[in-house]
Amino acid sequence: MQAFQMPTLIECNIDTLTDRYGEFVAQPLERGWGITLGNALRRILLSSIEGAAITAVRVEGVLHEFTSIPGVLEDVTDIILNLKAVQFISHAEEAKTLRLSVKGPAEVKARDIQHDGTVRILNPDAPIATLNEEGTLVLELVLQRGRGYVPAEANTVPDPVFIPIDSIHSPVQKVNYEVGETRVGEATDYERLKLEVWTNGAITPQQALNLAGTLMTQHLDLYRGLRKKTSRP
Repeated sequence: MQAFQMPTLIECNIDTLTDRYGEFVAQPLERGWGITLGNALRRILLSSIEGAAITAVRVEGVLHEFTSIPGVLEDVTDIILNLKAVQFISHAEEAKTLRLSVKGPAEVKARDIQHDGTVRILNPDAPIATLNEEGTLVLELVLQRGRGYVPAEANTVPDPVFIPIDSIHSPVQKVNYEVGETRVGEATDYERLKLEVWTNGAITPQQALNLAGTLMTQHLDLYRGLRKKTSRP
């Protein structure tokens, strides 16, 4: 079998590398392999890397999300939208219940969420609500680890008074890939794959790409030695 032209390493742009952004280049690749690898890695990065997100909310004195709270500028729907934007790291395997209790006047921020040492808030300045002198906001939040996007109806709640919400667990926020041409000696019909990865800081771009590559390899390994392991469906 004719050998494939393959990269010997992945190049990383050190000048632009941060804890939240990375640019990675693989070259040379046989024609067609740039889009094959780029598309697969992008899908895995966005859907299969584990992270933490709020999955349910209890607002004291409120039975459903289409309600306003006395002394609070935002209604419950807006508060839930703001809570979805709060980014977490959780080292706990099980769901955690976090609490927030603030009396106005106050600008309620993510930093006001009470938590233990297993949880870290990555954007503590994220706004949650605005309270006047008469306002009080008491919340309980269920924080869970998971993968990708989970709709509200799939998120279980510990008690009927909790409102389940849509949750995006992926710490990878955005992935771009670009396939260009490169040369090997005099031959120019080879490809160059550039991947750009943005994360929320819960994981570095290098760690995310390493995990994605590991997951893809684990699944592809199932097809090695297929003749020996095939069975009837």
